Amino acid sequence: MINLSLSLPTQRYYRIGVSVFFFIQGLSFASWASRIPDIKNKLNLSDGALGGVLLGLPLGQLTAMALSGYLVSKYGSKKILSVAALLYPAILLLLATVNSTWQLMAGLFVFGVCGNLCNISINTQGVGVERLYGRSIMASFHGLWSLAGFAGGLISTFMVANSIPPFTHFCIIYIIAFLLTISARNIILPRDGSKTATEKTKVFVKPDRYIIILGLIAFACMVCEGTMFDWSAVYFENVVHAPQSLTRLGYVAFMCTMAGGRFAADWLVTKYGVERILKMSGIVILTGLLLAVIFPGIVMATIGFLLVGIGVSSVVPMVYSLAGKSKTMLPGVALAAVSSISFLGFLIGPPIIGFIAQASSLRWSFTVVALLGLGTTLLAGKVKQG
Repeated sequence: MINLSLSLPTQRYYRIGVSVFFFIQGLSFASWASRIPDIKNKLNLSDGALGGVLLGLPLGQLTAMALSGYLVSKYGSKKILSVAALLYPAILLLLATVNSTWQLMAGLFVFGVCGNLCNISINTQGVGVERLYGRSIMASFHGLWSLAGFAGGLISTFMVANSIPPFTHFCIIYIIAFLLTISARNIILPRDGSKTATEKTKVFVKPDRYIIILGLIAFACMVCEGTMFDWSAVYFENVVHAPQSLTRLGYVAFMCTMAGGRFAADWLVTKYGVERILKMSGIVILTGLLLAVIFPGIVMATIGFLLVGIGVSSVVPMVYSLAGKSKTMLPGVALAAVSSISFLGFLIGPPIIGFIAQASSLRWSFTVVALLGLGTTLLAGKVKQG
């Protein structure tokens, strides 16, 4: 049982440890996402083929949802996170050595499984630390994830500019992740929060209406996030026609404002409330994507991606925080339930983009995603601040 009388320095001690693991996860994912164009060119994949192959990652995440919730609830988030944080960046080395489409899809599936184990365990840790503080701090954790994504984008830009292959790039990332994991694994919460009197002890519980609504809100946002992660560099290469050295500019711009928005989100939620912030988020997402579609020049597209980063920044942290406070489900199981729904956004995002692009153009694909992103605004009225 967590001692709620912990001193503030001890709270910060745990907060730093959990922040390090959020950074590791963000750096690992960004390193893969920013080298997608290189893998695409290596395997000579079309837009449609890439969209199909990218299904491997969300399929792995979705497959591991129930397993992650079970393992975290049974063995504790600390044990699962300590193992998953070492496996997740290690899979990058496998992805860098693939020589066929099926190998890439299989590698992405395993990458998704390990990523989900990290995701559920680290967010369970985040919910526990937030309880110690007694106020909203979840967005700042996700801000560290985004900051790591921004750093990963900059590192990738440097690697590409200097013709450093993905395998060497990913080896460096793994060494960094390994050292950070070894350093931080002993300064995270030793146990997850105890169950309240109204929480059920069952690991597998049917999600209630509130959890489903939270999942759908995150779903709308995750479609847009997945689009930025997997297709922003391709969009700048094929539609914006940016120079090779600037094809990652849209991704870096998105990650920059996404990170900044998350560091400001806790204050905004406290001041304006969850419902209002969610409504504005969907509108900003729609505006940013349409701006990049209507004016596909390098300047306007970059501004559009900056706006998308702002729009998506606070949605997932708010939803995860609310889910982790569920009174009917264990934190790990509630987070797994919300993630199961939300990650369907990652599941349908890649094929939607690829198939529509194959049939028409990437600009039409991004238009469809913009409309899906508006779902965050439409569902926000059903959420009440906790």
